[in-house]
Amino acid sequence: MSSQEKETSNSLYRQWQILSRLSTGKWMGTRELQEILQREGIDISLRTIQRDLNQISLRFPIESSKTVPQGWRWRSDAPIQSLPHMTSSQAVTFMMVEEHLKHLLPPSLIEEMNPWFDLARRSLSTQNNVRQWINRVRIVPATQPLIPPIVEKSAQQAIYEGLLQDKQLECIYQRRSHLSEEKTYVLNPLALVQKGAIIYLICTRHDKTDIQTFALHRFKAATVLTSRAMHPVNFGIDAYIDSGALGFRVDYNKPTENIQLKLTMSEQDAHYFDESQLGKDQTIEKIEDGLAQITATVPFTTQLVWWLRGFGHKIQRIEPIEVFHAVREIKD
Repeated sequence: MSSQEKETSNSLYRQWQILSRLSTGKWMGTRELQEILQREGIDISLRTIQRDLNQISLRFPIESSKTVPQGWRWRSDAPIQSLPHMTSSQAVTFMMVEEHLKHLLPPSLIEEMNPWFDLARRSLSTQNNVRQWINRVRIVPATQPLIPPIVEKSAQQAIYEGLLQDKQLECIYQRRSHLSEEKTYVLNPLALVQKGAIIYLICTRHDKTDIQTFALHRFKAATVLTSRAMHPVNFGIDAYIDSGALGFRVDYNKPTENIQLKLTMSEQDAHYFDESQLGKDQTIEKIEDGLAQITATVPFTTQLVWWLRGFGHKIQRIEPIEVFHAVREIKD
């Protein structure tokens, strides 16, 4: 390969890297592009990147912000086909993400993803066998289906952006136990969790260190602050969920605790737990008169109590006694 051919090849690769990093919504500056290219092993000056962008704009639908410093992005009318072809498996994935996860993604990311969702629909429209997959797959709740509560959209957008940017939030919140009372909080957003039909913000208050749960539909307003969100030491969303915190405490004056749950029922009914286990340490032991005892370590939460209630008379004995009393108290 001649030196001229090598230089052309290097330029094409560099310009392709630049093109593939531009989005349809967010402006990207030359300094940011330079840092990305350097991570790819391409050492290049800002002047060369600017020259590349000017050349690319003659052939591809990209635009400049005309500001200082200058930013670049794909034009809003740019056909998504300008980017790499989407395979059928990728199209199915994008369609399922749009259907099932769209309400959990920040609006700014949704706006950026909309061209990909559109391309996925167009790709599937020409492939009958793949398109049919969307109509043959559904997600249904394991419990009684409920209509999700209405969420205030501007508050939701601010909360999602605060979580995305790791910024504090100033919020107006209406507590469930005080429907006429609205309070203003400064919150440190930590995570979002969907439980059934309700989405919860996991956070700490600015003036407290304990982790709290706020239902998204009870936010009346929210604003993203410039201050950085403060994180509790060693907080992890998976460990928080595993602790049973989202099952909600039976006694709000005490933290959630793990218990060794023992359920006695008929061997036939106990087969339910062969496939759907209560915990990794679960055991099933046959005892007298055609009965079986299921033993597992679980968090003692109101969710557990209501779930046990659903078995009705199929459960003949529940241990420990405090769980039995909690179940009986709800029944009565």
